[in-house]
Parts: sequence; structure tokens; C-alpha cells
Amino acid sequence: MAIISIRDLVVEYDGRHILNGLNLDVEQGETMVLLGGSGSGKSTLLRHILGLERPKSGSVIVKGTDMARCSASELKQLRRSIGVAFQSAALFNSLSVEDNIALTLREHTRLAPSIIEIIVWMKLAAVGLADFGKLQPQELSGGMKKRAAVARALALDPEILVFDEPSAGLDPIVAAELDELILLLKEAFQITVIVVTHELASAFRIADRIAMLYNGTFSAIGSKNEIKASTSPQVRQFLDRIPENPAKALAIADYFEKYLRSPEVNS
Repeated sequence: MAIISIRDLVVEYDGRHILNGLNLDVEQGETMVLLGGSGSGKSTLLRHILGLERPKSGSVIVKGTDMARCSASELKQLRRSIGVAFQSAALFNSLSVEDNIALTLREHTRLAPSIIEIIVWMKLAAVGLADFGKLQPQELSGGMKKRAAVARALALDPEILVFDEPSAGLDPIVAAELDELILLLKEAFQITVIVVTHELASAFRIADRIAMLYNGTFSAIGSKNEIKASTSPQVRQFLDRIPENPAKALAIADYFEKYLRSPEVNS
């Protein structure tokens, strides 16, 4: 059963097509990875899934409701069922870690402070930060900030959890730990996970299916094995790390090689 259905989605900015008639179903309980290079349309698609922008045409249906055509109250209710962990963590530096997580609960529920305190501890414990709630965000490592952002995204027990470039800025070991956390949370909470990334190692570790964007269209949608076996030129270029313009890349490399050998540099 699809919890998110994207149909014929077209997005334009200043007359320029960014997304060109996208179609995609995200099944309930699966991890869907939106993979692609910079400028491929990943972030634009994510904003439309979250109902932050209206498309030129087409639709994004979340839990049976069109995100671009529902009422403000319906949109607010839908967004409560979607937790988002932002690329930069986006924690408030003026608040402690636990207050960052509690803020969502204070704004959107009428729970007693004692109940909120328990929930906050549970969410921090779920991401391995139970003992770090009193710290300020600036006292955390990069990986810990990402985990705290995940705890905040989980605060309202969302049905859909969205990660925007979760591995960005992390070293390979910490990035791998975050991948394992995503897998654990999906299994433990039985939620649907959407991950926007360009990191191949992470994508092939956590995905149930991968939708690969290229210049605003899906060049491939399938399981990890199907994507790896794809013969699509766009998919192979991305997976095999082939430059967009090999001749230009070689010319730049040749220029720098000559520059480094020049008398001016070696004098």
C-alpha cells in the first residue's frame, strides 16, 4: 500500500523545468532512497513531498491527501505525521539538546511537563543520547548533532521519517553508524523512511528501493540489485563516477600538471 503517491509532477522555476512529470509510489514501511547528483532535483522533490511548495502540475498524495490542494488545517495535521532530520541538524544553539526535542511537543501537544520529560528521554535513548540531554548543541560532535536531530524528528511519533543528506559532513565511520541507526529505527518503529542522498555506500546499505534522479526525471527506480545492474547511461555514469565532460576534466588536469611543472612554481 502506497503511503506517498507522486503523479505526473512538474515543477518550474522562472520558466525552467526542474522536475519533469515524475511518477513514484512509496510503500508503507519501506525505505526509499532518492539518489542523484547535485542539481538533479532531489531537494525540490523533497520540498513538494513536505508540502512546502506547489507544483506547476501533477500531485503529491500523502496518506490519501493532496499536499498542494488540501486546507491549511489538513496540511498542518499531515505534517505532524512526518518527521524531518535536516542536513545541517538545524538545532537551536540557545536551547539544550533536551529542550530542542521538547520544543516540538510543547508547541503541538498539551502534554504535562512531566510527560514531555519522559518522552524526550525516550527519544534521546532511542538514538543513543540519553545521557547528553543537558548539553548544548555546540558541545556535541557532528554525528551526535545528527542523532539529536533524529530524536527531534521522532518527537511526535511520525509515520514517515525524512532524512535530508544524513551523511553530509560526517566521516565514514560516523556515517556508517548513522546508517545503522536508520535501519534500527525503521525496524523498531515500523515507519516509512525517505532518505535524500548522493552517497552511494549509504544508499545501498539502507534502501529497500532507490529512485535515481537525473536532470529532473527518474532514470531508474528499483531495488538495490536492480539499480546496480542497470544499463541506463545516466545510472552507470553516476555509479561508475564518470565525469559529465571527460574531455574537459582531462584538459583541467593537464593544465594543472603543466602549471605545477612551470618554472614560476618551481623557482
